[in-house]
Amino acid sequence: MKKVTSAVEAVSSIQSYENVFIHTGGAAPQALVNALVERSDELKKVRIYQMHTEGDAPYAEPQYHESFEVVAMFVGKNTRQCINQGTGDFLPCFFSEVPIMMRDGIIPIDVALVQVSPPDKHGFCSLGISVETTLAAVDQAKRVIAQINPQMPRTHGDGLIHVNNFHCIFECDQPLPEITPRKLSSVEKKIGEYVAGIIEDGATLQMGIGAIPNATLACLNNHKDLGIHTEMFSDGILPLVNSGVINNKLKKKHPHVIVSGFLLGTRKLYDFVDDNPLVRLLDIEYVNDISIIRKQPKMTSINSAIEIDLTGQVCADSIGERMYSGVGGQMDFIRGASLSPGGKPIIALSSQTKNGESKVVSNLKPGAGVVTTRAHIQYVATEYGIVNLYGKSLKERAKELIKIAHPNHQESLERAYHERFSMTTNHSSW
Repeated sequence: MKKVTSAVEAVSSIQSYENVFIHTGGAAPQALVNALVERSDELKKVRIYQMHTEGDAPYAEPQYHESFEVVAMFVGKNTRQCINQGTGDFLPCFFSEVPIMMRDGIIPIDVALVQVSPPDKHGFCSLGISVETTLAAVDQAKRVIAQINPQMPRTHGDGLIHVNNFHCIFECDQPLPEITPRKLSSVEKKIGEYVAGIIEDGATLQMGIGAIPNATLACLNNHKDLGIHTEMFSDGILPLVNSGVINNKLKKKHPHVIVSGFLLGTRKLYDFVDDNPLVRLLDIEYVNDISIIRKQPKMTSINSAIEIDLTGQVCADSIGERMYSGVGGQMDFIRGASLSPGGKPIIALSSQTKNGESKVVSNLKPGAGVVTTRAHIQYVATEYGIVNLYGKSLKERAKELIKIAHPNHQESLERAYHERFSMTTNHSSW
């Protein structure tokens, strides 16, 4: 191992036309990223593979298009413009299959840029707050370049990497990105109440980051014996862990511990997971494996959407043709929860956009991607209620979805219903 003190020197081995993977989420090594971009004049068509990352992604800016080609497997704020303007590209995939693609050589990785905790006395560093697909990238990369940061938590699970596995290292003490929960709106609180109302004691939960998961978690204080098996989590679980509501004791797989692929939140969350055996961050190929998810009792998945049509097709990755996010693990957990004994897959969304457009629509926008199909959909929640579409016909589910649409749009949706199904009866006959 060659220890270096310069970020530019650390990335000096990266050559034109190589494939570079960048650590996910809040673990993206910003100092190494910036140093790589400083070399842009020397480089051509370095292909950057990444999931969502927090912080800046300067390589995605238009002026660096000839130096770097961005291939996002989940689109975030820092790559959205690049992808939708055509200077970058999007790779549709299940989060759980990204490690498979890397390990099978479908996505060959030349260099992995990672951010890790300082080594312990045995020389092992931790991938910290993001293990997910990064572990596979580290395993398969020809060279691993590490940014060692004392502010990176040391987490338990799959993410331990010995320093001898690093081609070179760069030491940098800098704060990790933080996501602070914002004040919940009345709409979000109402959705949280509806979702929490169908979560049973003893359930195992999967939820993401954002207002609706936080609103749901805030309504679970009187629940008992909840567990966590999730793609990612944030600060919202901490009060429930501290109160004993989340104790994981009824989980069939990994009882008594929280299992996740990565996490993102505030420093309070990062300090909570630091050297905490209660939390295990594992390879996302395993975490999001349907055969593992379905073994958890009463597995309850809570996911969001951009829009849903009257037949139950869920668009969660694009606004029409414009990419917004990605497939992620939604389908893995929707399917895993539906196969779990007593499981409940839930799609939760506000009834309309900030601009007053209905999110319950007669037809998805042209070019919109179907992430959860009409055959997989079960529970759908808005601030106007929660319905279960499982086992319901197209006509039946359309009527159910109109009930929880915003009142401003129900009349137009009813007209669309009658036009679609050639109905001649009036509203009173429903």
